[in-house]
Amino acid sequence: MAKITILGCGYGTALGVMLTAHGHDVITWTKFEQEAQQLITEREHKRLLPGVRLPDALGVTTDPSCVSGADIVLVAIPSPFFREAVRAVKPFMDKSTVVINVSKGLEADTGNRLSQIIREELPLNPIGVITGPCHAEEVARLVPTTEVCAGYDPDTAKYIQETLSNECYRIYINDDVAGCELGGVLKNPIALGCGIARGMGLGDNTIAALMTRGMTEITRLGVGLGANWKTFTGMAGIGDLIVTCTSLHSRNFRAGKLIGEGVPAAEAVAQVGTVEGYLSSKVALRLAKDNGIDTPIIRQIVKICYEGGEPSQSLSALMTRESKHEREAFWMD
Repeated sequence: MAKITILGCGYGTALGVMLTAHGHDVITWTKFEQEAQQLITEREHKRLLPGVRLPDALGVTTDPSCVSGADIVLVAIPSPFFREAVRAVKPFMDKSTVVINVSKGLEADTGNRLSQIIREELPLNPIGVITGPCHAEEVARLVPTTEVCAGYDPDTAKYIQETLSNECYRIYINDDVAGCELGGVLKNPIALGCGIARGMGLGDNTIAALMTRGMTEITRLGVGLGANWKTFTGMAGIGDLIVTCTSLHSRNFRAGKLIGEGVPAAEAVAQVGTVEGYLSSKVALRLAKDNGIDTPIIRQIVKICYEGGEPSQSLSALMTRESKHEREAFWMD
């Protein structure tokens, strides 16, 4: 069993519950004293994981030195605060510790994937990524879940798989770090769009179209940013897209549904909490433009979220685009 530190007490708490239940020595870290005290005294994250009791053995701290001596550090921090969190623990990190990104976002200023931030801040550590179709609520309740990991070297990925897999949490290996991370990031704006469609009262046909053409955009942009298109046919791509676009567990879907019902985008996000699709849509569109890649759905999401666009007008814009062939160049690879 491993000594594990988890940065972040949102999704991090869910992972902490699951990994503690399977025998690991786990401590979670938050920079917020109030959140730490509430978890320590009440043994429940009432806002994010109501009804899930934290095991007595699961530690909670605000002390960044908690990473010292860890075999694994999982970074479960929202993208706007990701670099800040890594820098907070950097002075205490052993160079042998495997550091794993489990968040799904992009750095706003640089467009960096989150594991790239870890590489910049901790260049000597083994680094990996875990991603795929999962809701925190279900992970914490030990619902069978399957994800995929990728490492910057094969030994790291194999270590992650062998150490963290258990009877309710199955991990596959992929050698495409960029594709795994980008799949987890780029499905979020598409899920926001699916929520908007539901909020508008549209049906399954529309959702299926958004998901299918959304996956085309994810793959098109992902390949342009260095990923292997085949990665998007697996857990990090279609798997994560399905779970995020079809469930009220998804904050992206819930926020989108509110927007489709007429709630202004910023207000909808404030009601739901961290909505990575809202944050990453703008960065993804910038990356697409910089690389000459067409992402019409993402472009309309940005228009709705940041430019006051009407969802009905965005729908019309998508449906009346110039007709084209479905086949993409990357399919021929």
